[in-house]
Amino acid sequence: MMIGVDVGGTFTDVVVIDEGAITPVKVSTDVHNTHLAVLQGAEEAGAGAASVFNHASTHGLNAVITRKLPKIAFLTTFGHRDILDIGSNYRPLTALTDASWRRPFGDASRPLVPRYLRRGIKERMKADGEALIPFDEEQARGQLAVLKRCGVEGVAICLINAYVNAEHEQRLRDLVREELGDVPVSISSETSPLAKEWARASTTTIDVFMKLIYGEYTDKLHEGLRGLGFTGSFNYANCAAQLIRADIAMEQPFEIVFAGPAAGTVASAHFCRLINRQELLCADIGGTSCDISMVSGGKPYVNTTFLLEHDLIVNALSNEVESIGAGGGSLVTISPQGEVLVGPGSAGADPGPACYGKGGTQPASTDTLVMMGVIDPTTFAGGRLSLDPTLSAKAFEDLDTPLSLDQRVRYAFNIGVNNVAEGINNIAIKHGIDPRDYSLVAFGAAGPMLLPACMDLVHAREVIVPPHPGLFSALGLVSTDQVYGESRSSYLMLDGSAAPSVDKVYREMEDELRARFTDVHAAGELTFVRSMDARLAGQTWETPFVKVPSGEITAEKIDEMIENFHQVYQARAGNRFDGLPVQGVTYRVEAVISAEKVDYPKIESGDGRILEPDSTFQLMYLHDEPIQAGRYNRESLRAGDRIEGPAVIHEALSTTFMLAGQVAEVGEYGELRITRA
Repeated sequence: MMIGVDVGGTFTDVVVIDEGAITPVKVSTDVHNTHLAVLQGAEEAGAGAASVFNHASTHGLNAVITRKLPKIAFLTTFGHRDILDIGSNYRPLTALTDASWRRPFGDASRPLVPRYLRRGIKERMKADGEALIPFDEEQARGQLAVLKRCGVEGVAICLINAYVNAEHEQRLRDLVREELGDVPVSISSETSPLAKEWARASTTTIDVFMKLIYGEYTDKLHEGLRGLGFTGSFNYANCAAQLIRADIAMEQPFEIVFAGPAAGTVASAHFCRLINRQELLCADIGGTSCDISMVSGGKPYVNTTFLLEHDLIVNALSNEVESIGAGGGSLVTISPQGEVLVGPGSAGADPGPACYGKGGTQPASTDTLVMMGVIDPTTFAGGRLSLDPTLSAKAFEDLDTPLSLDQRVRYAFNIGVNNVAEGINNIAIKHGIDPRDYSLVAFGAAGPMLLPACMDLVHAREVIVPPHPGLFSALGLVSTDQVYGESRSSYLMLDGSAAPSVDKVYREMEDELRARFTDVHAAGELTFVRSMDARLAGQTWETPFVKVPSGEITAEKIDEMIENFHQVYQARAGNRFDGLPVQGVTYRVEAVISAEKVDYPKIESGDGRILEPDSTFQLMYLHDEPIQAGRYNRESLRAGDRIEGPAVIHEALSTTFMLAGQVAEVGEYGELRITRA
């Protein structure tokens, strides 16, 4: 038995894979004690009999966004303690002409580490690793004495050029332990031994926060799972939705800070390979947000870094995911100018939309869909919640606007759909793709309700609703392998003379990865995947994920690496410059350990006819007059069955809503393929 758990802002999704059967469990997220919802879902899933428990959480991410963070210190080279405030000095487009704009963090607004806890250490390494200013141990002890009086709970250390020579960072870590005791410490030369000090500093700082946040969280989960009788393998998902053993993840927990949204992309890629779809725009719409990602050629689009918020960068491989405030809990409000707005504020799980009856007074998108008749109040969330439509109606009536009730509900639905479509179009424009070649994959509890209405706004080929869309991200956690990575930066001009240096870098990284798993896996079970980030001589930014051959790096293999670079560069930039020398910057190895994955069962075949609805209802507010729409039960559908819109297709933990002029065909794995009639 395998269990996957995805913790969202409103619901915690659990999937159980047992002898080919997929069983979903959904529980409300306890935003104050996230682990309690995980353990509740694990208990209902029968975790005691499971061999694998894979977990993705936004626990640490939410702590950073809300600034509910522990008190830590930041140590860096004397004169550089404002690295965390200066950042990359980049402004978003909307702020270029706004003189009052401030970054989300920094002394002007919400610092990650207050300035008095950022201390300078007298030392300096040169770019070649030679000490320009010796490490001043006495001065360092004086700074640590200040931090001890301040009662810091952890320390992040990022000295200039430490990725070349870590000697000073390692000695400073020893002093921290001598002076401050057993507090979590992260040094940049181990956490993120890469060039560019701002990204290295922010990654190291986030790592310390995650050690403090996830350390206690992991202990509580371990204890709770043992209490349920679980003795199997407990894994976290990283930012690319690859699995990492929990004990190893806690060594560098910055890698797991943004795992949940990435899992949905992996689930989409894994499932859609079965149905021969490789070009995907994925939208995971839950209670709080809409997470949009892209799959091209059957593989998720992966970045070498990601942003937790504007200019707060983390050096970790991650599936590219753009999040917007659009979900079932998105609040419907009236702007000072009288406009109807939907999101980005969310009702969350507590108090939730007005129809939850938990004290919410503002209408949310869920209230909109209840008013329209799309959501059945008696079967919502698998029958766990009974919704009250009268509370939804009152919330809309209480909005301060001269619009009629019909207009309020209709505009709320259309604006919510347009918000999602705009987010998807932005991704398409950013990557220069034609959405007509791409399928929209709709998942999350609210995704199948909103994505079909987006199809013509995005001009996509079709909408695919996979099996169990309400817990599809959790299925991504049982659709991936265990992957452990190492990376190093070294500026080397790639020619025959660089072969020994490049070979040494890869050999050291692979030896470290082999040594890490000698107690668990035989060396033969590890598959190494090499890549590098390189650039043309004189460029500032690197071209990532250039393929590097296995085995000993020789002069001939350097030539192969250079050719691989030019091919990737041409694919990304549209041109190639064979006459210019190539400089390697970052060298990367991933150790892949194959894991058991979910297998989607095929469903019974039908005769391909257009189905009559199980029942009908009045679809309200979407048009000038109510229109007749059909209700269907997804569990009773067979492969080849066809459904014409307008229609609602109910299942335990999600609802699919099709507009008039759309038709859904049921695929062999039970997926719904929605196209224009």
